[in-house]
Amino acid sequence: MKIKRVALGLLAALALAATAAWFTLDKETRGLLAALPTNRDLLFWSQPQRDAAFRALDRISLLAKSRVIPASATPMPLPPGPPLKLPLDIDAYMAGQRSAALLIVHDGKLRLERYGLGFDGSGRWTSFSVAKSMTSTLVGAAIRDGYIKSMDDKVTEYIPQMKGSAYDDVSIRQLLTMTSGVRWNEDYADRNSDVARFNNHKPEEGVDALVSYMRRLPREAPAGTRWNYSTGETNLVGILVSHATKKPLATYLSEKIWAPAGMEQQATWLLSKTGQEISGCCIQAAARDYARFGQFILGGARVSGQSVVPDGWLADATTTRTGIGRPDRGYGYQWWTYADGSFAARGIFGQGIFIDPKRKLVIASNANWAAGARDPSTSRAREAFYLAVQKAIDDEAAGTISPK
Repeated sequence: MKIKRVALGLLAALALAATAAWFTLDKETRGLLAALPTNRDLLFWSQPQRDAAFRALDRISLLAKSRVIPASATPMPLPPGPPLKLPLDIDAYMAGQRSAALLIVHDGKLRLERYGLGFDGSGRWTSFSVAKSMTSTLVGAAIRDGYIKSMDDKVTEYIPQMKGSAYDDVSIRQLLTMTSGVRWNEDYADRNSDVARFNNHKPEEGVDALVSYMRRLPREAPAGTRWNYSTGETNLVGILVSHATKKPLATYLSEKIWAPAGMEQQATWLLSKTGQEISGCCIQAAARDYARFGQFILGGARVSGQSVVPDGWLADATTTRTGIGRPDRGYGYQWWTYADGSFAARGIFGQGIFIDPKRKLVIASNANWAAGARDPSTSRAREAFYLAVQKAIDDEAAGTISPK
């Protein structure tokens, strides 16, 4: 009985302490914490839930655990440059995008850095599919390191549990270009789509959750003949790299990119039910470090003059490998490509890293689009913003606009 009274007293003390701590928080922070979701159906959260969660996914233990990606001991400098003069109202643009962060780095200098939604440079925002381009880069690193022999190796050579599935005939190259021909529904508005269901799939005993789901999918077209966007396939790429390197994906990212390329803050990577990084998604990082990743790629994925990927691999990765039904756009190895040589990493709800090698330009953005995962009008506004930045840089170079 005495032990029970002590335990109850301790619980009461903890409750009082938690209550006291709650009231020391500002009103906005209390509102965000109260809005945090407790279910895994991320695509169907309310806007306030997304606002709260996108900066805290690695701290919502009910949703998923995460693995830490340590900060670099020697951060890459991002020295300030003169503010870029843009022919638009940045406040209005950010409000329309519901931007949490917007950074422009030109010629290695930070020319714009703005934050919104109560977010700032010390926080971490989730990447969504921006992580796909990081996962792709790790494939290149694994080839250079000798863990993967060839882009034309079959998936099942590295993930034996996929044998006997529609992926028997699929190569690593076809996974990276999303041309496997295997059926997958990426409709974010459909609760019965694969992208909405796979994270809640109950795996067979001893089988990775994603592998368990993906090996059941049927073939719809011959491998290599059709492009179909599939987050599930990028998740397979991550499992493949992890199997090949015999390392957690977060560890390999830290070794090959995060630490040597000079990322300033610790990042995290969410894990599946069976402990594998969700590699088509879900890196949490600071906005400046997303910009630094863009700078790393812009510089040829080099560390101390040495490329972490094979010669020519990055050029292939960031130029069109397959058509997507548009004359001005294409898809590389998990990068979206433009006809002018620019390319981008993109995530739902407005996450992005736009890279223009010709202009030595990187634009990093985090957001929570009002209309949800895919918002055509807001997406078009972002594309127009990229064009406006490119034009401003061209005008500046031509002497039409002078930096202040």
